[in-house]
Amino acid sequence: MRASVASALFSLLALVPYASAHGFLTQIDIDGTSYKGNDPGNSSPFASPIRQISDISPVKGASNPSLNCGLNATAASQVAAANPGSKVNFWWGDLGGQNWPHNTGPLMTYMAACDGTTCDKFDSTQAKWFKIDQIGKKQGAKDASPVWFQADVMNKQAISVTLPTDLAPGDYLVRHEIIALHLATSLGGAEFYPSCTQLRVGGSGSGTPNQTVSFPGAYKDTDPGIFDANVFDGSDVYVFPGPPVSNLASPSDTATEAGGQAASSAASGSTATATGSSTATGSAAPKATSTGSSQAGGGKQCRLQKRAGPSYRRKRSADGRLRHALRAVLS
Repeated sequence: MRASVASALFSLLALVPYASAHGFLTQIDIDGTSYKGNDPGNSSPFASPIRQISDISPVKGASNPSLNCGLNATAASQVAAANPGSKVNFWWGDLGGQNWPHNTGPLMTYMAACDGTTCDKFDSTQAKWFKIDQIGKKQGAKDASPVWFQADVMNKQAISVTLPTDLAPGDYLVRHEIIALHLATSLGGAEFYPSCTQLRVGGSGSGTPNQTVSFPGAYKDTDPGIFDANVFDGSDVYVFPGPPVSNLASPSDTATEAGGQAASSAASGSTATATGSSTATGSAAPKATSTGSSQAGGGKQCRLQKRAGPSYRRKRSADGRLRHALRAVLS
C-alpha cells in the first residue's frame, strides 16, 4: 500500500511544475528580549536589528555575492544590545507563519566586527567572519539513524547559541545560516539561507579570533559538506564546510558529531563536530514586537551529546526526496 501511494505521488509530481518552499529568519531572542524580522520584500519595514532580505528563495552557489547576509540584504535600523555569554535564540519559518520547510543539513553561526562604524551602517561585504557554532546531526530514537537538528527547526523550535564569553565589546554582525542539503546529491544543489543580525556587545572581554573568512570565499561548491552524495546515508559522518570553530568558542562546549567519529575537512581543516552550546528549544516561537520582551524555549534543554530530541526519522533516498517534493507542491 505504501509503495503504491509513493508511486502514485511520484507520478503526480512529474505532471506539475517544480515548486519550492523556502523561508527566512523570522525572529531572534537575546537573553529573553525578542526582535521580529521583516518579511522579505516588505516595502514598509518596521524597526528591527535583523537585516531584511528581498526574497525567501535560497542563495545558490558558493560564489554568490548574497552569501554574506542573504538575498540582497539591506542594513537594519536597530542594533540590539547583547553581552559576552548572551544566549541568542534563532527562529526560522516561512511566510504567513508557516513552518520552516526543510529538515536536512547543518546550521552554523558566525560573527564579524563592524570595524570603523556602527553595524547599521556597516557594509557586510567587507566583513571578516569567525565561526562560533555549528550543529549537524544528533542521535535519533532508539535503533534509528542520526537525524539533523534542522528537523527541530521544521518543528517550530528555536536554535539557541551562546555568544563567546571573552568577546571584546563593540558592534558585531551575527550570521546565522541554514544549509539545506535535500538536493545536494547534485553539484550546485545546496541551498544557502544566511541571515545577519546587528548586535552591540558590552562587557569587558578582550578575546580576538584566531581565524577569519569572507563570504563569498569561505565555501566551494565542491566542498564535501555542500556537494554531498551521501547526504541520505544515515551512517555517514557529515563534514562541515568553512573554517573550524573559532578559538573564542570554549573547547568544553564541543561534542563529537552523532553518527560516527569526527572527520577532517580536506579543504579547511574543520571537523565534523557540533558545539554543545547550541541547542533547540522545546516550544513554539513567542509572539513579539520588534522591541518587546519574551522568554523563549519552554521545553527542556540539555547538552548536545545528551539530548534525544523529538523522534524524527530522517528519510533516505527517494523516500526523503518524495516528502520534500510533496511538501513543496502543497505549500
